[in-house]
Amino acid sequence: MQSRIFVRLIALAAIVLLPGAARPPADSDAAIGAADAMLARIGWRLATANAPLCDQLAPTPGWMIHTVDQYLAQPLPAGTRVDGFAAPVAIALVVPGGPAEAAGIAANDALVAVAGHDMPQPVAGPPSVRTRDAAQALIAAEPADRPLPVTLIHDGRREQRTIPASPGCRATFEVVPGSALTADSDGTVVRIGIGFFNRYSEAEVATVVAHELAHIMLHHRARLEAAGVKWGLLSELGRNGRLFRRTEEEADLLGLALMRNAGWDPAAAPRFWRKHGGEVDGGLFRSRTHPSSKARAAALEAALAGAPATGLWRPPVLSTSNTPLQ
Repeated sequence: MQSRIFVRLIALAAIVLLPGAARPPADSDAAIGAADAMLARIGWRLATANAPLCDQLAPTPGWMIHTVDQYLAQPLPAGTRVDGFAAPVAIALVVPGGPAEAAGIAANDALVAVAGHDMPQPVAGPPSVRTRDAAQALIAAEPADRPLPVTLIHDGRREQRTIPASPGCRATFEVVPGSALTADSDGTVVRIGIGFFNRYSEAEVATVVAHELAHIMLHHRARLEAAGVKWGLLSELGRNGRLFRRTEEEADLLGLALMRNAGWDPAAAPRFWRKHGGEVDGGLFRSRTHPSSKARAAALEAALAGAPATGLWRPPVLSTSNTPLQ
């Protein structure tokens, strides 16, 4: 949700309202909201369906949270209200059919506490995601396999709700602003450029999200750092390039299984790379830290030929998740 800082800052800063005031429309909000909703659906499906494959789990309620200090530089005077925030931490959206919705939680509910732990409070300063990240860490620290009790402000009333247990792979998902087709993960967060949501189908976007989630599950960031690789201009050269390409190939293979386990047709992945790979990786001008889109499609088709007919697909590459890269 880092994107909301940039896309919604001006709009939200303009709607510090008196109680009962209506929120003005924001056209740019509709685009980012649609992307957030799609990514939340995709991320929740992938994380929960593949929980048996993950060695790090967290409660996965099927929601997206945000905080008022993502948009406002200074704390608000007492009694002042920003629309959608009855408290500093709020529910931005819930995934249809997910556990949060089943518990009666809705967008714009304020999140006051989780399992008796109060949500963190914003600090003065420029717009920041620090409070949101702290809130997400507090939620992730709760047992993944138990119901999650929460305290909310819902329709102006303080209420207690219990979200059914919904363990998922420990990861968060964010939309990134701008026209570039960017996708990356840092070991805990999957970031997908809004351009993907504007141009591709849900299954095609799921191909990219599953690939980035696979990087997290395979601990690629930590393993690359432990291997001492160089980022930037040196990343394509020699051992650096070889190890980066290996992790990309591994993420493609695991991502294919994650898609299938979550109910998408995995054949959408090789089709995506054959049809759109050049748009995403730059074609002839792609970084050599990644295999060509043609090679990616061929490898994925070969993996599909050996996929199990039924049941959870646990590809062999998963066993390398804690093996040093050499």
